[in-house]
Amino acid sequence: MQTPPLRYLSAADVRAAMPGIDERLELAGRSMVALAVDAQLPPKIGVDPAAADSFAHAMPAWARGDAADGTADLLGVKWVVGVPQNAERGLPVISATTIVSDPVTGLPRALVEAGGITAVRTAAVSGTAISHWGPRSAGPVAIIGAGVQARSHLPVVAHLLPGVPVTLCDRDSGRAAALAKEIDAGIHGRLGRVGITADPAAAVAGAALVLTLVSFGPQRQSIPATAFAPAATVIAVDYDMCVPAAIAAQADLFLTDDRGQFLASRTDTQFVGYPEPVMIGEAIAAGTPRPVGRVLISHLGVGLADVVFADAILRRAEAGGIGTILER
Repeated sequence: MQTPPLRYLSAADVRAAMPGIDERLELAGRSMVALAVDAQLPPKIGVDPAAADSFAHAMPAWARGDAADGTADLLGVKWVVGVPQNAERGLPVISATTIVSDPVTGLPRALVEAGGITAVRTAAVSGTAISHWGPRSAGPVAIIGAGVQARSHLPVVAHLLPGVPVTLCDRDSGRAAALAKEIDAGIHGRLGRVGITADPAAAVAGAALVLTLVSFGPQRQSIPATAFAPAATVIAVDYDMCVPAAIAAQADLFLTDDRGQFLASRTDTQFVGYPEPVMIGEAIAAGTPRPVGRVLISHLGVGLADVVFADAILRRAEAGGIGTILER
């Protein structure tokens, strides 16, 4: 048997082979349901590099395909490292690579630059949640944090809730203003009027959909529970940085992407007071309806979604001749 090629996909290659939003939502939903069925995804395996507040995580994942011989299974691992000091060096604070392996032979099929995948698959999981349990009415959207995750989420919001008004909140007024200009210019899709505030409580007041997307830090559960509308859909991508435990405890529906990862992440300083959630995939499979009251989705970022997206991108790259073939 001839050894198959090993393909490298750069950030530009990933962008060129990235599926459209509808397919991304389908991939995210497939990932969530697989997690609730029989996919294998251990809690993040990590080490602590010497740099202060840095991390390095390995995120292996396997999912069963629809072929009895295993050829359609998915197998891979994401390696992600965060070094805060890189901001001063002019380098990315977080870097990531996904290895996609052949599920039968175990040989690596591709090395995929995963920074762009991380942002897109995270927004797609949010989009899946919005599709199933989004706002009951077309009210305003509050976005807390105007960084990379905001830019990846806005096209999904525009796709699912076209013309919706948006309020941005960020500690950096210049960053919020720059993103507001992009929204006004239609760069992120068809959205309504955009407002800016430095007060997160003011931003979420009256919002039908709240997305919390801030950077991790020592201050947690920072927005008062009383600020959130009683029937809001709240999607927390930043763990419990913004959303207090009372919102989780009182939610009519509290969901997460992977319960095992959530429980492993719950410590005496993180997710304090949060109850045990239902998995998004379980709720999709059960046909759980959108309740009348508040919904909280806390998704932690799971390696299976990275592998599912990387496989789809790789298949498009192979079909289009995208990427660089490496010698083994």
